[in-house]
Amino acid sequence: MRKFIQYGRAYGKFFLLAPILTMADTLAEVVLPMLMSVIVSKGIMNEDIPFIIGMGGVMVLVAVFAMVTSIGGAYCSARASTGLGANLRQGLFDKVQQFSFANIDTFSTGSLVTRLTNDITQVQNVTMMGLRMALRAPLMLIGAVFMAISLDPELAMVFLISIPVLAVALGLIMKNAFPRFDRLQSMFDRLNNNVEENATNVRVVKSFVREEFEKEKFEKSNSLLYKAAWGAIRLVVMDMPIMTLVMNVTTIAVVWLGGNKILAGQLEVANLMAFITYTFQILMSLMMMSMVFIMGSRAVISARRILAVFNEEIDLKSSPESIANNYQVSSGRIEFKNVSFRYRKASEDVLKNISFTIESGQTAAIIGATGSAKTTLVQLIPRLYDVTGGEILVDGRNVKDYTVEHLRDAVSMVLQKNVLFTGTIRDNLKWGDENATDEQVIAAAKAAQAHDFIMGMQKGYDTYLSQGGVNVSGGQKQRLCIARALLKKPKILILDDSTSAVDTATEAKIREAFSTTLKDATKIIIAQRITSVMEADKIIIIDGGQIVAMGNHEQLLKNSREYQEIYYSQKDREVSA
Repeated sequence: MRKFIQYGRAYGKFFLLAPILTMADTLAEVVLPMLMSVIVSKGIMNEDIPFIIGMGGVMVLVAVFAMVTSIGGAYCSARASTGLGANLRQGLFDKVQQFSFANIDTFSTGSLVTRLTNDITQVQNVTMMGLRMALRAPLMLIGAVFMAISLDPELAMVFLISIPVLAVALGLIMKNAFPRFDRLQSMFDRLNNNVEENATNVRVVKSFVREEFEKEKFEKSNSLLYKAAWGAIRLVVMDMPIMTLVMNVTTIAVVWLGGNKILAGQLEVANLMAFITYTFQILMSLMMMSMVFIMGSRAVISARRILAVFNEEIDLKSSPESIANNYQVSSGRIEFKNVSFRYRKASEDVLKNISFTIESGQTAAIIGATGSAKTTLVQLIPRLYDVTGGEILVDGRNVKDYTVEHLRDAVSMVLQKNVLFTGTIRDNLKWGDENATDEQVIAAAKAAQAHDFIMGMQKGYDTYLSQGGVNVSGGQKQRLCIARALLKKPKILILDDSTSAVDTATEAKIREAFSTTLKDATKIIIAQRITSVMEADKIIIIDGGQIVAMGNHEQLLKNSREYQEIYYSQKDREVSA
């Protein structure tokens, strides 16, 4: 609860005013039936026109007061709840931005989307309803019961039967609805995962003609969501018929008993009219309370899911010592010392006793079979994951001695999966340096062999890229990502198989640009083609998460059986081609 109070504090005045105005509105509504009873019993029965006009005027003023406070309460509750929702959404998004890769692996993308949208909406809606109904209903119940008892204590005994019946029915519904709402939100996660996966990979779906398969998969998720929703809703809809039945039975009982009392001269007609109105107010307040409880039960599930993200401990962050020392990466020398790594909940290490050194300005290449943990290895350098054994040094200091921001600011990574964002080409390139001049942007694009195809587009650097860069080819996307990395002018550049969609001639020009544009930077290249790594100062061969050979091209070609197999197999394919 403290977390939600924290995000609603900025709208504190609306949280305060909403219940105050609701109390005033409720008080006015409770008073109105009594005023009507007085007009009938004293004004109409005695034909006292001035009294009728005077009390009528009072009723009008009370009604206007009720209307103004009702509007004010609705406005304040809406401002408070929407403000809380907006702040929660921003806070949750900010928290996700702090996540390490390991934290992100804990939640699926679809689940995070659901929590940022549907779950926060549930909390927002129940907050708005709670600020009004959660206070209005019990106040009206108490006020109406008090007024009903003051009119006729014997007749008010009817409520001793109806109220417990409603409470028991509501309790049974709530008990069974709670777990169903939990399952409902899980099904939302699953559906969002399907949508996100299909939308992101729509080109693959179409190229493999798998539309029908995806339709069936979505239909299954949608069907499970429908069943979960119906399972919860069909239980909840029972609330209204039960409430209506009890309300009608109670009303009939009040009219019958009250009618007998009128005939016996024990009750005035005006008082019975007011009593019936209070009966409706009591039952309506109970109905409102049941709605709050039912909506609240779903919001509790959503709140728990939101708090699960907030409470996720970030396992990778800057230590107080690193912040105090404020070290900066100066040269980019890298040293691995007996490094091991294991993913969360994995039973064994994916990297085992990795040791090597790359001097500042050198180019190192990492090759190996698919699944040999090459990508995992380089992700440890900027602390996208933290080692589980050994240590990594940059410029002679453990990477944990740097703040995360300073360490990552010194490293540029072109990931295996190239990602571009919605916006212009210039906007995307300036991710590397938002303050870069047009000349610097063009220079980086030329070094990445991207300038020519950019200028071939109708709007050049102002060409708008769709989400994910779907309106450029794979090779063009890779070159744009390389240009973005070069613009950052990093101390360490990591290319994770990022020239696989580029022809060998273009790749050679890119490597040549590295020797001039980033001659002092440490460069790490993960590649499958031997031609991409032959000129590296050091080639590291990874197999099964371990280093099986290390050296330059000539040394490995002479001494490493694994390197020989890769080299000659690719050479034979080139000859046969």
